[in-house]
Amino acid sequence: MRLSFIGYGSIAAAHVAAFNDLGGVEFDTVVGRNPETTREFAERWGFRRWSLDVAEALNDPCDGVVITSPSDMHAEQALACLNAGRHVLAEIPCATNGADAEAVADAARASDRVVQVAHTQRYAPALMELRRRVTSGELAPHHLDYRWFFLRRANVNWMGRQRSWTDNLLWHHGGHVVDAALFSLGVGAESSGTPTNIRAQFGPAHPELGIPLDLDLQFRVENTLVSVAMSYNSHWTRHDYVMVGEQATLEFRENRLWSADGLVCEPDAGHNAIREQNREWLAAIREGRKAATHPDEIIPAMRVLAAAQAVLDAAA
Repeated sequence: MRLSFIGYGSIAAAHVAAFNDLGGVEFDTVVGRNPETTREFAERWGFRRWSLDVAEALNDPCDGVVITSPSDMHAEQALACLNAGRHVLAEIPCATNGADAEAVADAARASDRVVQVAHTQRYAPALMELRRRVTSGELAPHHLDYRWFFLRRANVNWMGRQRSWTDNLLWHHGGHVVDAALFSLGVGAESSGTPTNIRAQFGPAHPELGIPLDLDLQFRVENTLVSVAMSYNSHWTRHDYVMVGEQATLEFRENRLWSADGLVCEPDAGHNAIREQNREWLAAIREGRKAATHPDEIIPAMRVLAAAQAVLDAAA
């Protein structure tokens, strides 16, 4: 299978490494914005060529495109790839506003191409086990308290690399957490649970980045309360999801699932969620079926984010 990439940052390198582990993939064109760094990425990872033009790259006969560009570009580029008849693996978020997210979902639904959004946490065994307990009826959830705190007061990525664009706490990392909450509860395209009573509050905009670095979201899914707390201001990194249930209280932390009695579930040695996510995309293409994280599956989370964005816009 021949793949092209749009974007060449740290997450792009992680995707290439995952595809190399899986095998059966050739790399065609990588598209970037800076000639020197785009060429360096292409040479390092064995791409056939590089380009600064998405339309030019889509003229090549690749099978699929992996979108790892700046977040605000994902929706437009996903639609362009679908219009060109390419399968799409788009990094989270699939869009940074509600209308574009719905447009991507509509286009994916109308296409015969396989579209998957990289909600990689869904491939964490501990989070999958949490979901299994809920959807099987083994655990009846009362309250979810999900949070992700770390320090990002400058335009750097998760590898400390300087960026030319500003990340988005709500749509990017908030998208991870809100989707993890809904995934844990079994909410998706085919489920009956719908987030309601959505409320949001934001901290002040950072004077240089121009975005709030703190936010809280609250909503409910039927009788389950959900609280999400996010921060780019924390000197202490915390990434933990606590589910208070009737039968047990479970915590997802450090890619493991814990109860009051100790460790419940941990990944096998060598488990790589990006690799497993990409394996699913390739398998869906080869089998001619919908991918597990088709845009329809993550639209419930995107609608929560859109409602929170409306609160932020109204306060501007």
